[in-house]
Order: sequence, then C-alpha cells, then structure tokens
Amino acid sequence: MGIGASAGGLLALEQFFKNVPADMPVAFVVIQHLDPDHTSLLQELLQRVCSLPVVQATDGMRLAPGTVYVIPPNGELEVFDGGLLLSQPTEPRGQRMAVDTFFRSLADEQGARAVGVVLSGSGSDGSLGLRAIHAAGGLCMVQDPASAKFGGMPDSALRTRVPALVAHAEQLPALIGRALDGLGDAGTPPPTSPALAAGLARILKVVRAQTGCDFSLYKRSSIRRRVERRMAANAIEDLQTYARHLQENAAEVKALFRDLLINVTSFFRDQAAFAALQAKVLPRLLEGKAAGDTLRVWVAGCASGEEAYSIAILLREAMEEVHRDLRIQIYGTDLDAEAIAAARTGVFPSGIAADLSPDRLERFFVKEEAGYRIKKEIRELVVFAVQDLVKDPPFTRLDLISCRNVFIYLEAELQDRLLSLFHYALGPGGVLLLSPAEGVGSRADLFEPIDRKWRLFRARRTTAAAQAAPRAGLSWLKTFAGSDIMPKNPETDGAELTRRTLLQCYAPASVLADLEGTILYVHGDTGPFLRPAPGQATLNVVAMARGSLQLDLQAALHQVATKGKAVRCSVPRLRSAGRRLGFSVMVRPVPALKGGQRLLLLSFQEEKVLPPAKPGGGKVSARSTESAKVQELRHALAATRESLQGTIEEQQTSREELQSTNEELQSTNEEVQASNEELETAKEELQSVNEELTTVNAELQTKVDQLSAMQDDLKNVFDAISVGTVFLDERLRVKRFSREACRVFRLVATDVGRPLADIKSSLVECDLLPDAEAVLQSLAPIEREVRSVDGSCYLARLLPYRTVENSIRGVVLTFMDVTKRVEAEAAEQEQRTLSESIVDTVREPLLVLDGELRVVSASHSFHASFGTSHASTIGRPVYELAGHRWDIPRLRELLETILPRDQAFEGFEVSAPAPDGGQRSTRLNARRLLGPAGGRPLILLAFGP
Repeated sequence: MGIGASAGGLLALEQFFKNVPADMPVAFVVIQHLDPDHTSLLQELLQRVCSLPVVQATDGMRLAPGTVYVIPPNGELEVFDGGLLLSQPTEPRGQRMAVDTFFRSLADEQGARAVGVVLSGSGSDGSLGLRAIHAAGGLCMVQDPASAKFGGMPDSALRTRVPALVAHAEQLPALIGRALDGLGDAGTPPPTSPALAAGLARILKVVRAQTGCDFSLYKRSSIRRRVERRMAANAIEDLQTYARHLQENAAEVKALFRDLLINVTSFFRDQAAFAALQAKVLPRLLEGKAAGDTLRVWVAGCASGEEAYSIAILLREAMEEVHRDLRIQIYGTDLDAEAIAAARTGVFPSGIAADLSPDRLERFFVKEEAGYRIKKEIRELVVFAVQDLVKDPPFTRLDLISCRNVFIYLEAELQDRLLSLFHYALGPGGVLLLSPAEGVGSRADLFEPIDRKWRLFRARRTTAAAQAAPRAGLSWLKTFAGSDIMPKNPETDGAELTRRTLLQCYAPASVLADLEGTILYVHGDTGPFLRPAPGQATLNVVAMARGSLQLDLQAALHQVATKGKAVRCSVPRLRSAGRRLGFSVMVRPVPALKGGQRLLLLSFQEEKVLPPAKPGGGKVSARSTESAKVQELRHALAATRESLQGTIEEQQTSREELQSTNEELQSTNEEVQASNEELETAKEELQSVNEELTTVNAELQTKVDQLSAMQDDLKNVFDAISVGTVFLDERLRVKRFSREACRVFRLVATDVGRPLADIKSSLVECDLLPDAEAVLQSLAPIEREVRSVDGSCYLARLLPYRTVENSIRGVVLTFMDVTKRVEAEAAEQEQRTLSESIVDTVREPLLVLDGELRVVSASHSFHASFGTSHASTIGRPVYELAGHRWDIPRLRELLETILPRDQAFEGFEVSAPAPDGGQRSTRLNARRLLGPAGGRPLILLAFGP
C-alpha cells in the first residue's frame, strides 16, 4: 500500500495509523513531501501512534507485511522485485512528483495487489499514479477533502474518478481491511462456474438498461475484477445481491460504469511507439498531401484526451520540420461523457511533466495554478465527442486511426468487428496504430504491418477488404442506410409569405457582408453585378464584382468601415448579358446585434438602361463605343488613383504607428515573458517550500505538544515528591525551580534568569554558592544538612546538570525536608541517655539488648561484676559474653521464642566468671521494652543472686 501526503499530511497519517490493526497483512509505504535539508521526525512521530514497526526506507530494503516504511528527506522511492529502490530526485525542487513516481512503480510491480491512498496535501501529486493503479486493477482510496487540512491532492485525485472509496483518514483502515477481505473471497464463485456467468450477465443487463452501453463482449476476467472491487467497497459478498443493489441504486451503476470504462492514459504513452509513428508514418502522410489539403485522424477511446493531444503535437512538429501547412482534423471519441468533458477543458495535473520533455512542455502548454493547460494552437486541432464504437457510425476518409489499450479489454469477436470498422473508415494508404499488447489477429487480410513491434498497420485495398464492413454486422450501417436525411420544410404563414413577396418585388438586390467584404446573405438577383471569381472559390464581394465595380466597391467598403457612415457610388456603364447598365451602389452600416459583429448592407439600384447599339451603325457606332470605353477607362483610372493615393497615405501612417507600437509591444512582451518565467519558477519553488515547511511545522508542533506534556508531568512529579529543586545554568543563574524550593529561597516567577547570589535564602549560617561552584569544577556531588530560620532541617544535595548528550550545563540543587528525622534522632539520643543514666544508677548488673540480641548498653555494675569493659561489650551478641558460657540452647529458646511471646521470664540460672577469676552462679531475669517513639523493641536483662 502506497500512502501519499503533503502539507497537513502528518495529522492525517496519525489518524490513519492509529486505526490500523496490528494483524493487517500489508506493507505500508508512506510518501510525503519533506524538506530535503531538514532531518525528518516522521518515523518517530508515527511510531508513537502506530502499533506496527515504523522504519525509514533505505535502498534495497525488502518489503515485509505488517511494517510501515517512510520516505527519507531528499529521496525518491520506487518498488522493484519486492524491494524498495531509493534514488536522488532528478527534477528541480518544486516540480517533484514523488507520490506519482511511487504509485506508478507500485502499479507495474504489484498490479491488482496494489493499493493507493491519497491523504491531505496541496497540488495534484498522486492523481496520475492513482490512474495507473486503477488501470492495473488495484484499489484506490482518497481522504474526504472536507476532512483534510489541505484538500488540493484529494480534490485532484477525485477528479480522475478512479477512487473506489472516499472517507475520513481514521475510517480508511477499516474500509481497506473490509475491501481486502472481500477481494478473492472464498464465497465468490470460481471463474468458470455457471453461478458466476449468470451473476455477471444479470449485472451487465442492469448496466445496459440504465446506461445504454453493452459490455457483454468485454473480457469476463476484467469485468469480474471490477465487479468484485465494487462489491468489496459496498461490503457485498454475493453477485445476485449486488445485482439487486444496482437495480435500486443508480449512483452505484454510475460508479461501476466508470470502473468498467478504465479511462487511463497519459501523454506519449509508450514513447518508442510514438517515435516509430513520427519516423515511419507521419512523413509519408504529409508527403501525400498538397498544400491546403486536410489530414484526418481518429483517436478512438481517447479517455481524457492525452493521446489525441500527443498526436496533435507530433503533427505540428512534423509540419514545422518539413515546412508544410496542412489542415489538421483530429477526432477524439470515447464512451465516457465525463472523460470527454475533461478532455475538452485541456487542463492536466502538474504530474504530466514526468511524461513530457521540457521543450514540449514549454512549447505547447501554459502553466496554471491547477496544472498545465494545452495551448490554443493544439486545442483547435482536436474535436472531442462521445461515441460508442459499436452503435455509432465511424468517421470516414481517415489518414490515421489510433485505438490503443482498448482491445485488451474486449473479446475476440468484438475485436474483429472493430477491425472491420477501422478498415472501412480508413482512406487509401490509411494507418492503424494499436498498443504493444494488441494486434489485428484474424483480420490480417485487412492490414499489412509497418512496424510489428509497435503495432503500426496500413490498410489493404482488396475486394474482400471492401466487403468487410458490411459483413461485420455493425448496427450503425443499418441505421444509417435507413435514415431520412431530407428535412421537411416548415409551413409558412400568410404574414411571412406577404413579407417575402414584397421584398422580392420592390426591394433592390442586396448582399449582407462583414467589414472584410465576406458575403453572409444574398437578397434578390445580384447576377448583373456580381459573378463567381475565377480560381479558388470565395464569397468576397469585391472579388466577385463585375468590371470597374471592384474599385468603387473597395473604396466604398473602406470608407464605411473607417467612418461608419453610408456611402453611395455610381457606376455609369457596366455591360451584363448584352446590355449596358447604369446603376448605383449604396453601402450602409448595419447596427450590430448585442455582442455580435459589425455588418454592411450593399444595395444595387439600377438607374437607367442603355439600349444596345443598332446594327449597321458603322463608323459612328464604333467611335461612340470607343469614346465610351475611353471615358470609362479614364473614370476608372481617376478613381483608382484617388483610392490608391488615399490608401497609400493611410497605409504609410498606419505602418509607422504599427511599427512603433510593435517595437514597444515586442520590448514589453520580452520583459513580461522574462518576468513571467521568473515568477513561475519562484511560485513553484515557494509552493514546494511551503509544503515542506508545513510538514516541518506539523512535526515541530507535535514535539511542542510532547514537551508541554512532559512539563506537566515534571510539575506533577515535583509537587508529588515535595522536594525543593532549583536548576542553575553554567553561570549559576536560575533556570527553573519547584514550588517547594520557595521555602528555602525567596523565589518568584520573575527571578528566572537572575543569579542565585541575588536571591535571599532562609538558611542559617550556610552559603551554598561555593558548593555549587565546586560541583561545576569537580563534577562531584555534594551533600550536607542545613537549617532554616524557622527551625526546619533540609538535606541539601548539589549535583551537576547533565544533558542527554552527557554534557554539563549547570547545577541542580535539591532540598529534602528531614526535620522529623532529625527530631526523632535527637529524641532517641535523649531517651538513650536517660536510660543509660537509670541503668547506671541501679546496683544490679543490667544489659540492654536490641532485636538482634546485641548489647546496646551495659551498666557500671555489670562491668564491675563480670570484669568487662565498655569497648568489649557494646555491639556484641549476648552469646559471646562470659566466654561464650551463655551460648546455650535453653537461653536461646528463652530469648528468641518465649520472650517475644510472654514478654518476660525470671529466675533462669546461669554461671558467670567472677572478678577474682572463679565461677559463680547467677539468676537471669528478662523483659521486652519498646524503643523511643515506637521504634525498635529492646530487651532488658538483669542479673541477680
């Protein structure tokens, strides 16, 4: 699964991976636009929320299910042979399409097992890659743009109309898991089962009823894969259930219809095939055309128009190379009306830069915010239309037909029918271009190969070939043959009939023309004044004028066009149909309709008719004729000179103005073009940097949130342990302190940054600054007890402040309140002193033992009676006294077992050494005592006679 994201994608990725189950058998590869100069935190941030292991991709790393791989900064990832290929980007920063690159390689490598997901981001990266995954039979999904922080990438992906699922980022993992479980489910009938055939037939019947398109002759394997994908998207496992769902849901029929069409294409797809077309076919097609001829091309199954525009670009380049100017007519047709609508706009995502050379991209495209727009000179060469190849009639007299990657989805029967159709549509020497995976099959009798590898064929012209189309059984032949092509004339009412009769009888012969003189409408008989001009047909009124009328009309048209006033010109003599006419021409400007062009009305009004010369007139008739001709020629010459002089002056003035304006415009255009190129480059770079900064900002914001949480934890730890803490920097200035530290130093929030020497403490006769300096110098911790003015005692510890990198950045002072411990020790000491005084006062020998039966205290009478000393007695076990004579089982039992239970015993007789060196018998009495303040228990032993 490839996951593409850009600006704002970190949040979407976290939401996505929070909900990915740990047992999903998918290898995830995350492609994000990262700043090439910034260390990425993406791996660390995703690992916090993801239950799967997250690793940064390296070159050659093998893909494993249940692992998330993230792209490193300044890298480009592809999939090959089950592993990842990491390379340096070749495109400049701002023009890199890392998501498209990975998705395309994923489609080539995994085919129907590929999954593509597009999340939040700006731009259009990922759209072309999703189309490639869709064409390979894979699964495409997109985050709902309404839930994305930046909706550019999701919106662009949705415009391709290939995503099967659209949902919020946190909902996508569950949908993906359900879709993967549904694909190839054990409950799906086997490929050849009657249940599958019946279910698919019912589904295709519903599609045909609601769309009018018959997919019955499409390959069953392709249809089955698309149907299963739609079933998985709708959580339906049974074909019959899905057929009922189609009958009840028109939107699902539309979605399945789009899936079955597989509108996937690209500019110059299979570069070598277009190179063969350019080298082996186009030069010959151009040579066979005369100047002004039309070259006709049909691109069948053009999808969103990339292939049609590619051929238009090749033809434009070929004509420029051989310096030929032909009329180009390219027809792009497809069954999908939405794809045709997209093709007509001529706007494509930025990812097409990977399919086009920089020269072609600059020459034939205009950069826009949404991507690239095809230039007008190429757009005007192509006409797009919705067409069903089986039902609708084809174009005819074609020079080239391109039908690529259509036959691979059709059964052999339909392929044969379409090959017959294409042969019928091609003119003599016409060429057919197919994709490398297609061929002419059994219809090799209709086509001869030009290039077998890249599937270029030339139509054969034989008797059998001429009869191929009628034998193909195409539905359009019968429909076209039986159609009525003669429209019926509408009925005309009386008012309209009267108006037409009056105009015909009384209105002068007139023509309606534009400012250039092109005739748009003719009223009445204009034959005596106008006649078709010899040579190439034209409707220009000046070119069609008879005799000297041309000069008068040209001058009148020019005057009306420039001044906007009606002009009348008289023509004294004009010979037409054996008679000489005298007439005038009125040229009037016609008010233009709203938003329309300016027009002129030319009315021919006959003034008098000169009778033809009588026969036998002899010399008089000849002189008269000669004089009339001379006068006519002089008149024409004077009019020509006047018109020519005015035209020369106007042209000279206009030329000077135009030359000056042209120089200024040329200079301005160069400056604007240079500025525009700089701005476009800067815009692309800024957009790329903005996306990268957004990603970095999201990572840093996550880090800030973590630090804030850590500070909250630290504060609660300080409050919980009740230990005063002060952090000092290398110059012993306060960096941070806890609430308990305010009991030792009079600290407030504004004291942060002040030297500790400036802060007054409550300690008595104690200065910790020298100790802090010593810790900085020696790095050895210092611990001491201090006392405050209120009598509280603290255990002060001074330790060096160490960073994660083990560098020293200051000193840490901690103050632990030990007042109770000190008071307890003092009380215990006091109690002990009192007890010892009492013990020394009693005349009987006494011993005080602790819980481990060691001597804590011995009276003076004990030392005197048994000849011991303080040093040899204190701290020793009682069994080691008296030369180990008291180490007897019965005494052990009394002290260790009976005494804890009965609290005392009396009269136990033991022998002990006398001061004179002899032995004497004594009785031992024992009692358990509680220590001071409920401390450890003590045992009092008394020795009596």
